[in-house]
Amino acid sequence: MKQLVYKNISITYTDAGKGTAIVLLHGFLENRGMWDYFAAEYAKKYRVITIDLLGHGDTGCLGYVHTMEDQADAVHAILQELRIRKAVFMGHSMGGYVALAFAELYPDMVKGIILQNSTSLADSDERKANRDRAIAAVKQNATAFVRMSIANLFSEENREKFDREIEQLRNEAVKTPVQGIVAALEGMKIRKDREVILHFAPYPILLVLGQKDQSLVYADHIDQIEGTRVKLVTYPDGHMAHIEDRDALLKETLEFLKAIK
Repeated sequence: MKQLVYKNISITYTDAGKGTAIVLLHGFLENRGMWDYFAAEYAKKYRVITIDLLGHGDTGCLGYVHTMEDQADAVHAILQELRIRKAVFMGHSMGGYVALAFAELYPDMVKGIILQNSTSLADSDERKANRDRAIAAVKQNATAFVRMSIANLFSEENREKFDREIEQLRNEAVKTPVQGIVAALEGMKIRKDREVILHFAPYPILLVLGQKDQSLVYADHIDQIEGTRVKLVTYPDGHMAHIEDRDALLKETLEFLKAIK
């Protein structure tokens, strides 16, 4: 575990392995620990960087709104510290939004992107209203909000199967400060539509979607890759492919990484 002082806060990250750099970006209410299994496997062949994003894990809060651009700039600061000029970015959910913001801000530093249970689309009006309701719920009772949110990320039939993992995720998620939760929700709510990156990026992109994902409804997010060269991988489960479909996702992502020059 390493730390970088950035704008008067500490950003916590890890750096392991050698070779092409892979930057793993966690989702909302998660932290760098979500990648432990994948990071260990990837580090056998690649240089792997995991980062606690702003307001999550052991990284401090910059303000009361963390835009995806703010998050991307923090990631950029880590890569500058490590003197990494190009990398592949893999982001889960919010981490995918950050990867796309990074790609827009620093296009020459991107070798490829894996969007795991994520999207290039901006929030719909309905989704923005849901974010506002979530912010109100967090301010009223953050622990109750977190505990309810985690289970809903899994497909209904997987909740009993992964009950131990769900409880571990809850225990980690409740450590997220209220300011970090609200700042992330505010930042996701106002994020830009970046579908254009899927159409014109000169590097390969892999999109992973779940057919029973309640956070990103499959039918609403499949059209974004029409007419693109983006590779789609679909699993029959929820929002947590790195747990619900772990072995298949590892195999698919390793094949994707192997093909990147």
